[in-house]
Amino acid sequence: MFYNTAFAPDPTAMTSSVRVEPMLDLRALIGEGPVWEESEQTLLFVDIIGKSIHRWNALTNQTSSLSTDSTVGFAVPVQGGGYLAGVGCSFSAVNWSTGAVTSLVTVDNDKPQNRFNDGKVDPTGRLFAGTMGDIEASPVLWKQGSLFSLDSELTLLRHFGQVDISNGLDWSSDGSLFFYVDSMKKTLDVFDYDVVTGLPAARRVVYEMREEEGLPDGLTVDSEGMVWVSCFNGGRVLRIDPSTGVRLQTVLLPVSKTTSCCFGGPQYNDLYVTSASVGLSQSELSAQPLAGATFRVSGLGVKGRPPVEFSGNVWKRKD
Repeated sequence: MFYNTAFAPDPTAMTSSVRVEPMLDLRALIGEGPVWEESEQTLLFVDIIGKSIHRWNALTNQTSSLSTDSTVGFAVPVQGGGYLAGVGCSFSAVNWSTGAVTSLVTVDNDKPQNRFNDGKVDPTGRLFAGTMGDIEASPVLWKQGSLFSLDSELTLLRHFGQVDISNGLDWSSDGSLFFYVDSMKKTLDVFDYDVVTGLPAARRVVYEMREEEGLPDGLTVDSEGMVWVSCFNGGRVLRIDPSTGVRLQTVLLPVSKTTSCCFGGPQYNDLYVTSASVGLSQSELSAQPLAGATFRVSGLGVKGRPPVEFSGNVWKRKD
């Protein structure tokens, strides 16, 4: 088990029954968007600025990769095969066998420095994904992002704008709640959600990040309805009760830039956590040799849920 001693003791920190281990040699610049593919026992994830999509096979311990011509914020499985990815500001179909990446629908056409950052499929098969401005620009392009959804007919809907860094998102088991992170707000938020219309409403704060916890990033909801939030620059994943706003558990990792998480494995009782290495100094990289790795956390005593596949036909362009 790894334990990140760089952070202060936490009464909710993991017990000796929890094991944290790196799962593959690959070191991402910004690992993100892990999704478990049950049919093949593989973990799908992206390296955003590394411009690549990766698939790690748990049965063979082999990793295969596909390059994109721009940043890639997420990739999700599609019903019937293939993936839908956020490449630059384009919802793009990905044919893993041929390596073809085909743009279907673009967003933020008036903001050429924007890009997709995270995405996930709702309980009915819609894809929600958000954008962000260039935070490396001078001055930083804050409030440039938006949250979008794409339905099975490839119809695009913009839900709201003024987003700094659109990040983690997931739904409650009954689909009535939609959890969402705009990282620079430093909060985990929740909306009431209408699964029929796909419309979120009545946004409110569930949890405010403490200084040592860093920025909220990618997230997932477990089978008990608790929310697991990865903490960028916090080196940890938090388990939060959304009904009370109480932090229930803290899993510390041996890297500071934890980015996202999902449950996987045969019983969905392993938590997979991605991380980033970008922006670390040489001394920080020396202190964190596993920066950018993907980790498996076992022994948590809770399970996740299978992901939902996108329901649209990505192989037919929308007119």
